[in-house]
Amino acid sequence: MTDQRATTGAGSGTSSGAGSGDGAGDAEYFEERQLQRGAAGWVLLAGLGVAYVISGDFAGWNFGLAEGGWGGMLVATIVIGTLYFCMVLGLAELSSTISTAGGGYGFARRALGPWGGFLTGTAILIEYAIAPAAIANFISAYTESLFGFSGPLVFALFYAVFIGLHIYGVGEALKLMFVITAIAVVALLVFVIAAALQFDPANLTDIPADPGAAGSSSFLPFGLLGIWAALPYAIWFFLAVEGVPLAAEETKDPAKAMPRGIIAAMLILAAFAALILVVGPGAAGSESLTKSGNPLVDTLETAYDGSTAVSTFVNVVGLLGLVASFFSIIYAYSRQTFALSRAGYLPTVLSKTGSRKTPYLALIVPGVIGFVMAVLNQGDLLILVAVFGATISYVLMMASHIVLRFKEPDLERPYRTPGGIVTTGIALVLSLVAVVACYVVEPKVIQVTAGVFVVAIAYFGFYSRHHIRQGAPEEEFAAISDAEKGLK
Repeated sequence: MTDQRATTGAGSGTSSGAGSGDGAGDAEYFEERQLQRGAAGWVLLAGLGVAYVISGDFAGWNFGLAEGGWGGMLVATIVIGTLYFCMVLGLAELSSTISTAGGGYGFARRALGPWGGFLTGTAILIEYAIAPAAIANFISAYTESLFGFSGPLVFALFYAVFIGLHIYGVGEALKLMFVITAIAVVALLVFVIAAALQFDPANLTDIPADPGAAGSSSFLPFGLLGIWAALPYAIWFFLAVEGVPLAAEETKDPAKAMPRGIIAAMLILAAFAALILVVGPGAAGSESLTKSGNPLVDTLETAYDGSTAVSTFVNVVGLLGLVASFFSIIYAYSRQTFALSRAGYLPTVLSKTGSRKTPYLALIVPGVIGFVMAVLNQGDLLILVAVFGATISYVLMMASHIVLRFKEPDLERPYRTPGGIVTTGIALVLSLVAVVACYVVEPKVIQVTAGVFVVAIAYFGFYSRHHIRQGAPEEEFAAISDAEKGLK
């Protein structure tokens, strides 16, 4: 018996336990909660990983220049890039081994038990529910510059259209997402070439040094503390690539496709992060981009003294880059909500799927929450809240990899992380550093996130942990593990 059984165990009605009901009841329960199998191969997964993140290349990262200057942002990006590369290698192993729609929740559930799974899933939901709201604000900035209108109407339109597309069908949505992402990648390449032609090294360090900051210089105008403050914004270059495993149940041969897809996505994202951070400030000057809501277009208009055909192209297609991430993270939050709901951790009604095998309420309900957050119109604060939720989940996921290596050394692992627990240990330590950095930048994010966690913990502690559906794939993985230990 192998652990792959758990990916298809949902709906079998053979498991028992708290909230599981009888066999017939389980069969009917899971029949209403089926995803479309085999909709994606590794190329689509790589496209999904890039789509999650590509908006971070178009807007958001530049706020880090205001916190750390170009040097601080550069060091922060190297640190965060190391974190993500190590984490992605760990997730490649976990997703090839535990291939369910639960993603990080499923990994932590296996390693750390129900409480660990729930806390990880909640942190991921905070990230994925809030990130589209932040992106919606950037989309609004683009539509204002292109069409002269912005605000709640734009938010409502984009949420309605793209939630509707996801409800229509996952295969169609992923393919459309791939096309949009490919066009956005072309825009990034055009930007890099155009900005590189105006590159001046002096522009990188044009922010005046703060004489009162410890260790300040032209390279680090806000001193060493500026590196810490820039870390959350460096995360915006990579935020959400860890969502690729959420597509596991809709993937052909996840044991092979998941590692290939997520690693390929990470390599592409790292290349773009390096290019944009160098040529953008190098063409326009770091200081001019510190508060920009549309930094790539502002870079070109500053470097070329006004609007050009190239800046207009990047502006129009840049909107597609933001749309790609907005579109794809809606997919991510729906699958995390679906998995937690299917297992009973969240209200089970959220995991019902329609005739096209899409979880419509898991798409709509977090979308309404995100819309409300977008209307509050605090893009930089929303970034920090999303990042803080993400970094908490990173700590728990990397801890899960390490625990499983000791707890279940003989577990079948189609892909093994190079460097093993040393690699994920590096990611764990850097994730803890990033958690602290969020507090350094804005203590309010702790309060907001803690408030969400308190409500979620109360719900789980008093109710849902007593109503977990034992037939859910993530629960069956844990049950199989416990049974094998008993046999040994």
